[in-house]
Amino acid sequence: MSSPLPNDRENSNDSRRTNGANRPFFSVSSILMMLVVIPVALFLSSLFSNSAQQVEYGFLWQQIEAGNVERAVFQGDVVRGKFKKAPPKATKDAPDVKESLKDTFEVYLPIALDHEILGHMRKHGVQIVGKPESSWANGMMLLINLLSLLLFVGFMWFIMRRNSDPFSSGMLGNFIRSPAKRVKPSDHPTTFDDVAAMEQAKFELQEIVEFLKTPAKFLRLGAQIPKGVLLIGPPGTGKTLLARATAGEAGVPFFTINGSEFIQMFVGVGASRVRDMFKTAKENAPCILFIDEIDAVGRVRGAGLGGGNDEREQTLNQILSEMDGFQQTEAVIIVAATNRPDVLDPALLRPGRFDRHVTVDRPTKTGRAEILKVHSRKVPLADDVNLNEIAAGTIGFSGAELKNLVNEAALHAARTNRETVLASDFDAARDKILMGNKREEVLNERERLMTAYHESGHALLAWLLSDVDHVHKVTIIPRGRALGVTQLVPDEDRYNIGEARLHSQLAFMLGGRAAEKMIFDEFSAGAEDDLKRATKMARRMVTRWGMSTIIGPVAFRDSEEHPFLGKEVQESRDYSEETARIIDQEVQKFLLEADKRAIQVLTENRDKLEAMTKALVEKESLDQNEIAEIIGIAAQRD
Repeated sequence: MSSPLPNDRENSNDSRRTNGANRPFFSVSSILMMLVVIPVALFLSSLFSNSAQQVEYGFLWQQIEAGNVERAVFQGDVVRGKFKKAPPKATKDAPDVKESLKDTFEVYLPIALDHEILGHMRKHGVQIVGKPESSWANGMMLLINLLSLLLFVGFMWFIMRRNSDPFSSGMLGNFIRSPAKRVKPSDHPTTFDDVAAMEQAKFELQEIVEFLKTPAKFLRLGAQIPKGVLLIGPPGTGKTLLARATAGEAGVPFFTINGSEFIQMFVGVGASRVRDMFKTAKENAPCILFIDEIDAVGRVRGAGLGGGNDEREQTLNQILSEMDGFQQTEAVIIVAATNRPDVLDPALLRPGRFDRHVTVDRPTKTGRAEILKVHSRKVPLADDVNLNEIAAGTIGFSGAELKNLVNEAALHAARTNRETVLASDFDAARDKILMGNKREEVLNERERLMTAYHESGHALLAWLLSDVDHVHKVTIIPRGRALGVTQLVPDEDRYNIGEARLHSQLAFMLGGRAAEKMIFDEFSAGAEDDLKRATKMARRMVTRWGMSTIIGPVAFRDSEEHPFLGKEVQESRDYSEETARIIDQEVQKFLLEADKRAIQVLTENRDKLEAMTKALVEKESLDQNEIAEIIGIAAQRD
């Protein structure tokens, strides 16, 4: 039976000493710094040593005869002095071009003391000075060399100090070291209390917490805790928060890294980072290692034109090897998150690696209310704010979107200098998130009227068809990229959708276009997005969901998935040209039937269309209560 693992503080201190002791004396950053410091030192030395212009002995003799030498200092076999005027000198390559020399010179004598040149200088009135060989210049050179050595030693000491810390990136960014960030339990304590909703996910992870706290409880029964946990869910649902809360509940260190940080342009760097990351995790066990967006490095191998010999696949192979090397007693749990589990390599998902898959889905109505309570703890809410009602009107919102909703509501209240956040602030924030910001464009009268009929067509169909969600608001104020918006809000959480509802939604999408044709006898370019969405839905009904009586219960491969998977640049269809023609015909049939249905409903309710359009032109925005006053009670929903 294994003994309990040591606590976090003891492990952390020991690991820092061990990791620092095992690091190489010379790292990549140390070598790079040496290559920088040494040339700089040599440059400074040469700069100071060559302050005077070296000239030939014969040239100096000529300048003495010309009376251009003012002063000469004899120091051993070296003569340094100053010209009265910087003399020109013809270059070897271009004798006709004169090169200007410095006004100081330096000459090495053929013998230690040339009496002939001394007499020549006296004859031409040159001031002669003699100095011993041990001069200030030699002292300066010695000092410069000493300072260069001290500079080099200082940089080396600083780099080794940086590299002794296992969580430091080094002076120049040691790219072969793992960039994983460590979060201690005491830094930002996050527990399951901070994670609203997601009860099933927290239940799945509770076993991980108990194992990290009391591993002997499991080991004495021969139980093997999962090595890896894969969190699957849409973006913003709280996968990272859930992983941190698991570490906080267990009271162990938490290492986090993004999958894209392993991918580098240099071959082998990603694998080196993986080895360093897992080494650090083992030295700090028990701990949790969290890899976010693992699909960036864990995609199916052998995909794309590069075959299997690229840097990403080598990195993935190293991850698989390191996970196989874990012992059950090391208590290192690998937690990864992704929103694309379909692109992951099967080797990652097999038992013994990522054994447990935890789905983190969008919250339900009750979950959304709990999330809103968590994010509004520090927000002063007015008495008219009902978080349950807000939760009911935010179906489909993720945890991150709900957090953004609360923040936008607080910002809206701050812009109006209020002390509390009202329900109207939440409505404005929701409109901004769902419909976009208001734009400053001013439409002419015809464009404004056409937009009003277009949005009234959408709203009227949604209002009268029982299989379409409730109309929350309709506006002709340009928002986002649209000239007008009809906002629908589901009345309940829905996890499946039937064929009848899909056909009604197609009619709703084509309602604006149908209203334009009915009133103006022409179509506009404003229905482009409606047509794209309707065509995409109709094609899915035919090729994925088997809702065509002619095609039957067959699911055809959708080519739009393959570029994402990266298996081939262009992949051939798995059905014939005749089948492709039938699919196009069925998609067209669904859309024509929806368009016909939209025209029929609008024609039968022409008076309601005109009334709603008139009110929309006057007020620019209508909510569901105002629409009910204009055209009556909405159709009964199922």
